[in-house]
Amino acid sequence: MAGPMELVTTDRTVGSTRLARLIREVSHLGGPEQAADPERRPAYRALAHSVRALILDGRIALRTRVPAERDLAAALGLSRTTVTAAYDLLREDGFLESRRGSGTWTMLPPGAGPNVSGGWLLPVQPGAADVAIDLSCASFGMPGELMAQMLAECAPTVAKLTGDTGYYHAGWPELRELIAERYAERGLPTTPDQIVITSGAQHGTVLTLGLLCGPGDRVVVESPTYPNSVEAMRRARLRPVPVPVGEDGIESDVLAAQLRQAAPRVAYLIPDFQNPTGVLMSPERRAAAADAARAAGTWIINDETVSDMSLDVASPPSFPASVSRACAEQVISIGSMSKSHWGGLRIGWIRTTPRMAIELAGQRVAMDMAGSVLDQILAAALLRRGWGIVEERREALRRQRAALESALAAELPEWSWRTPPGGLSLWVDLGEPSSSQLADRAAAFGVRLVGGPQFGVDPGTFEHRVRIPYTLPEDTLREAVRRLASAFRCEAALPPQPEENRWVA
Repeated sequence: MAGPMELVTTDRTVGSTRLARLIREVSHLGGPEQAADPERRPAYRALAHSVRALILDGRIALRTRVPAERDLAAALGLSRTTVTAAYDLLREDGFLESRRGSGTWTMLPPGAGPNVSGGWLLPVQPGAADVAIDLSCASFGMPGELMAQMLAECAPTVAKLTGDTGYYHAGWPELRELIAERYAERGLPTTPDQIVITSGAQHGTVLTLGLLCGPGDRVVVESPTYPNSVEAMRRARLRPVPVPVGEDGIESDVLAAQLRQAAPRVAYLIPDFQNPTGVLMSPERRAAAADAARAAGTWIINDETVSDMSLDVASPPSFPASVSRACAEQVISIGSMSKSHWGGLRIGWIRTTPRMAIELAGQRVAMDMAGSVLDQILAAALLRRGWGIVEERREALRRQRAALESALAAELPEWSWRTPPGGLSLWVDLGEPSSSQLADRAAAFGVRLVGGPQFGVDPGTFEHRVRIPYTLPEDTLREAVRRLASAFRCEAALPPQPEENRWVA
């Protein structure tokens, strides 16, 4: 938890006009005094409830200066007395802190941070169900028969290359050509010398951050976002700066303000079926983000890991293809076969300018020299097969998503979510800030679950959210929901869960 001095030195602010708009969005009506509220809260309590929800959902970052009471009252069309009473209640509950002459900042009450034992691949407690259902990993396996067939098909190519040293620092040329062709199919002309093959998308992110950033540099990230990328930033001693994600993607006005104020080296974005929300960034927000990044001299890392997983909409064009040519030059795209084919293949890539591709290839020499040629040959063989495998994945995901939603609606009607147009998971609102506790309890009921705080940059945010992938078979998902419902309603004291194997994919 940040202390008072940190609150005073923060440069995050939210203006009265924007805060009023956000409050109206979460109340779904013109203002909190008209909000539909089954408890018939007084206006000041409804207003406090809306602001509290915005803080917990990460749409207002922690240590953000909120507008003066008079300014917010004018923006909302409320009396100043109502706003003052709401601010007082939020201070009493620990969601605001003020210092005379310095202003008022958002915070979280003591004990509202995540339970460190919850969220990742936790071992199942003795006495739990015999089989643990893993909801921590949003990914598929690979059919064994297909893998055996592909390995046999690749054997002659492998035999021809064994006389070679096997060191392809930028990647095996044939695979680079195939990936360049995939970009061209998505509306982005690309040459093989713009591609660097990596050991998965995470490796590509680490390489790119290492080339562009140095210790202490700021990196703008979406909030919520993929936690492993944020962890990579922190280990490189970079400073993540969160910007909230709305229904159409990252909030472009907040992004532009952060790019001006924080002067970050990089903005890390997931525009296609964002992880964990599943949001598809609108064309308008893509253009606004690219324009703002170019004006600030900020590079955009475009994470395309789940771009192929479109379910209800046409596959989106690659981010650089949807913005101006000048802006596209500052976008570095990172892709992977982990979600579309198999995570065990460990094949990813970076698409950038030819000059930067050379620099990135040199950067990786200090890390691992080059990637596995065997994996790259197998990846090329899978890509030559076309989109059949990917379409099979999509069909399975549609069925599994429907099964998961149906089971949740039946077993846990108090939970809510928006059906994403693609991606691999639901971003579920529990209706109460109990995510970390639920992750602990779910482990005891034989389910491995990732709590919402793992996806936040600020500790304790998204405590009312969980990510639930729909990458498992339909019957398994139904059983997982049944167990989650039991864990959610369980009031018995359970032993604490050990802190082992805490990771997410």
